[in-house]
Amino acid sequence: MKMWKKVLLTLAAITLGTSAGISNVYAASSKVNSELKQKGELTIGLEGTYSPYSYRKNNKLTGFEVDLGKAVAKEMGLKAKFIPSKWDSLVAGLGSGKYDVVMNNITQTPERAKKYNFSTPYIKSRYALILPKDSKIKDLKQIKGKKIVAGTGTNNADVVKKYHGTLVPSSDFSNSLAMIKQGRAEGTVNSREAWYAYSKKHSTKGLKMIDVSSEAKPVNISALFNKNDKAIQASYNQALKKLQKDGTIKKLSQKYFGADITE
Repeated sequence: MKMWKKVLLTLAAITLGTSAGISNVYAASSKVNSELKQKGELTIGLEGTYSPYSYRKNNKLTGFEVDLGKAVAKEMGLKAKFIPSKWDSLVAGLGSGKYDVVMNNITQTPERAKKYNFSTPYIKSRYALILPKDSKIKDLKQIKGKKIVAGTGTNNADVVKKYHGTLVPSSDFSNSLAMIKQGRAEGTVNSREAWYAYSKKHSTKGLKMIDVSSEAKPVNISALFNKNDKAIQASYNQALKKLQKDGTIKKLSQKYFGADITE
């Protein structure tokens, strides 16, 4: 009888401890859930037309930030729900409560920081100078007066202007490379991620890429949250930290870019 009494007391203690642990988890979840658009779901805004970050394959949404969003939501104890939106209304949709977070290759900027909060960065975006293979240009200082392609209003265009290149507008990466091959431009400033993603599926014969991050400071890419959603932000960052530590994000980087873009 004494032995059974000890067993019962031990089981009772374990049950009590487990219950206490569960109540703490529920308490944390309830705080996050109170900020969510839909309880139990992390609603993520993205473009869905921006390969390899988010795009459709066989009519199914996929991509680096789609897989990352699912992994983060799972670690948070939530289900990921994606809402594709056009870029010009994407960030505004976060402010109006259309979704809980935006994951769309978002650059951390002082202007965005005034209205929104950022997650811990999950991509270190480095500038790249893409040129004809026989070009004598070696760095950004040498693009002065040269025709350099970049998207109007982008960080890439700002770099071209800073180094006094002659800006040739083009928002499409493949078109930018075609312009170089055709001799209509002498190079393009873009990100190394764009080059890696393109190189994974297309030939880059006749072209070369120079990492110019020593001249143009790399930018941090993060998820974007509303200022008041601090519990969601904290839980997201905690989940992201775990995925960075266990190598999940590097694996996704290799899968979609063929290289590590996290550093």
